Amino acid sequence: MNKRTIRIAVSALFFLTGLCFSSWTSRIADIQLAMHLNNAGLGTVLLALPIGSLISLPTAGVLVSKYGSRQVAVNAGIVYAALLPVLGLAQEPWQLMLVLVLFGFSGNLGNIAINTQAVAVESMYGRSIMASFHGLWSTAGATGIGIGWIMVALNIPPVYHFLIIAFLGWMILAFSASRILQQDAGVQENQPLFSKPDRFLLILGIIAFCSMICEGTMFEWSIIYFRRVLKIDPSFAVASSFAFMTTMATGRFIADSMRIRFGAKKMLIMSGILTASGLMIAVIFPYFFTAIFGFMLVGLGVCAVVPLVYSAAGTTKLMTPGMALATVSTIGYLGFLCGPPLIGYVAQLSSLSVSFTMIAVMGALIAVMSSRIKL
Repeated sequence: MNKRTIRIAVSALFFLTGLCFSSWTSRIADIQLAMHLNNAGLGTVLLALPIGSLISLPTAGVLVSKYGSRQVAVNAGIVYAALLPVLGLAQEPWQLMLVLVLFGFSGNLGNIAINTQAVAVESMYGRSIMASFHGLWSTAGATGIGIGWIMVALNIPPVYHFLIIAFLGWMILAFSASRILQQDAGVQENQPLFSKPDRFLLILGIIAFCSMICEGTMFEWSIIYFRRVLKIDPSFAVASSFAFMTTMATGRFIADSMRIRFGAKKMLIMSGILTASGLMIAVIFPYFFTAIFGFMLVGLGVCAVVPLVYSAAGTTKLMTPGMALATVSTIGYLGFLCGPPLIGYVAQLSSLSVSFTMIAVMGALIAVMSSRIKL
């Protein structure tokens, strides 16, 4: 099978995971209203998803290293899509939290597996293509938000919306399962499954943490920010998330060429500056168009961070690619773990504007930490 076909199949899996995740986030505000949750209550519920992701991380690295990324990616994708409509069936917060733990667990198993596939395909091409894979994830995210926008406008209940997405996901899996790589790259005989991460991997993990806390804020709180702070009609509030996802997707498709031209380090520093600036614009100028512009800058800021970090981690000789990615993701996903609930708690005590200012500081830390690493 030629490398172009393999690349398309792996890209389709990135699209699948992005579509499922963004479909869930597009209905968070509706589910919050249906369950009568305040900001702190929603923050507690949202904590369940990254907990599931975090629990999966040690398991993901071992499973990918032992059984191969293909088998893990396919099985995790089946479960991930199947759990989406179950989220729509939840009637009580504890039920939603239970399903979100499973959703996060299966989603991150797939995340580690498909990124391991992407590292292998990138090595086949001999040049930077990692960001393009994540660009498909973001494109799927924008698509999922757009579909969610339509579903909200048509008053379609989340469960029916999620069923449609689940069937689309299974169709993608049917196409990709036999076309992705059978053997992962960078795995050497007698190479240990796990080694203590060095300074390089730790700093990559911190950069991922800062980026993911910003991404998590955009995914799970941008719509609510538009509803609660800007007092935007619910059917238009989805535009906030759509703007973020669109610029993030666009940025990822040009990030590979930008990396070749400017280098990974300069790109990461600029990413941090854009992210912090965008969040502060949305806070200082709380109006529809200025906030949209700010969120677009955030999308451009975070677009290249995770692809660059994962690509760098996958080249380490310290451990297998699957374990290296899992190590960096373990630190990074603490951002998803801490971010959304922290936003809710701080907002309950003060305001969403204060919460977003706090997250802007995390964006600035991307630039600071990136200046301390050699890439």
